[in-house]
Amino acid sequence: MKSYKFIISGKVQGVSYRKSIADNANRAKLSGYIKNLPDGKVEAVVTCHEKRLNDFITILKSGSPTSKVSDIKQSSLGSLHNNGFEVR
Repeated sequence: MKSYKFIISGKVQGVSYRKSIADNANRAKLSGYIKNLPDGKVEAVVTCHEKRLNDFITILKSGSPTSKVSDIKQSSLGSLHNNGFEVR
């Protein structure tokens, strides 16, 4: 398993985006976290097998009913998260 970090841009703060992502990631039994950034973007980190990565990206793109994702930047991380998915 690997960890991946995402920076999500768009209308993603103040629209229940983090809660929606965490709920869907927990349902999919993924581990990681999601948090707001001071610049209005959101950071998400997930630990999963590479074959499940597209599932998480789909969750990020879906967001909440009132969010609008305009961009997602992805990078790899060395650390692993195995404690479920949380909002920070």
